[in-house]
Amino acid sequence: MAGTKIVPLGTAARRAEEFRTRGGQVALANGVFDVLHVGHVRYLTAARAMADLLVVAVNSDASVRANRGEGLPLVPEGERAEVVAALGAVDLVVVFGEKDVSEVVKAIRPELHVKGTDYTVETVPERALVESLGGRVVIAGDEKTHSSTAMRAKLAGE
Repeated sequence: MAGTKIVPLGTAARRAEEFRTRGGQVALANGVFDVLHVGHVRYLTAARAMADLLVVAVNSDASVRANRGEGLPLVPEGERAEVVAALGAVDLVVVFGEKDVSEVVKAIRPELHVKGTDYTVETVPERALVESLGGRVVIAGDEKTHSSTAMRAKLAGE
């Protein structure tokens, strides 16, 4: 089942448009999801509660390295996408290779671009783009008390 949720960007864009045509609202969330933790689950569950369709964009391995440096991610993109797709709150997953999620935003045209609580609406890099397409940025999830970075450090004995 999780594998059928992982689709190319064009397929996700078509499905998003189908939902909109039927009066549905589309949300887009994104992230690396290298070491999945409860903060991710709460973020994606809250994002799904805001819309009729939740598309999650997962950074490719190259995108993660471009943003965070060599040595990351720990988990390959296909496996990260599969784990995210296995969550009940998630409807579709796309893997994107760009440094930021702007191309995905342009293709999906979400009514809601949902970011975690490590952002404010004002600090979301794609805010102007989302708004120019008629959508809005919202923040969801619990306080940022969980992180993959902290989990990796703990596992490494730091």
